[in-house]
Amino acid sequence: MQTMIDQSGNPQGFGGDLGGLAGADTICQTAAAAVGFGHRTWRAFLSTANNGSPVHAIDRIGEGPWYDRNGRLISMTRAGLLAGGPLNGDRPDGDAQAVDNMADETGRPLKEYGDSHDILTGSNESGQLLGTAGDVTCNDWTNATTAVGDGGNESNSLGLGHAWSAMSGRNWIHVHQGHGCAPGINLVQNGPGTGNTVGQGGGWGAIYCFALAL
Repeated sequence: MQTMIDQSGNPQGFGGDLGGLAGADTICQTAAAAVGFGHRTWRAFLSTANNGSPVHAIDRIGEGPWYDRNGRLISMTRAGLLAGGPLNGDRPDGDAQAVDNMADETGRPLKEYGDSHDILTGSNESGQLLGTAGDVTCNDWTNATTAVGDGGNESNSLGLGHAWSAMSGRNWIHVHQGHGCAPGINLVQNGPGTGNTVGQGGGWGAIYCFALAL
């Protein structure tokens, strides 16, 4: 969370405007460098509509393997990210504790922050663009204004996964949609929340970052 605040210069974070995919990759690279891993090349796990030529998150991150900040296996392969293991497919097939409560770049499990489960992905459960429109991606991660889609239609709004298994769902890539791209941090359990921020349902507009294999 702190890196999003620091890098954005906003106590509420970036919202949905990450500077596009390139900007999101820079956020990942900067966060990694701050904890001693800047020598690796980092990619944000985000999909974009890209004017009708979709870019899928799962295709951006290389072939693996991937480990968390604590050295625990997330998955050896892209197939393993999607296939699941002891947690029945909604989580990657790596270390059960690591994948059921994912850690941030400092090694702290996200659940320790409070109701922090929502993660921006714009993707379906296969790691591909959710639907066909930029509405599910905050206009390809360049929009930090309020409502997305029609502001109330679950089929046409921001795609979110869960960093840890919550009552509303377990899938790490896609569980539900949010209704806003505005900056905002909410760590209090309040169900779906209210308003039009990326954090309204629990979180701060966090993203997954993956290192490409050396």
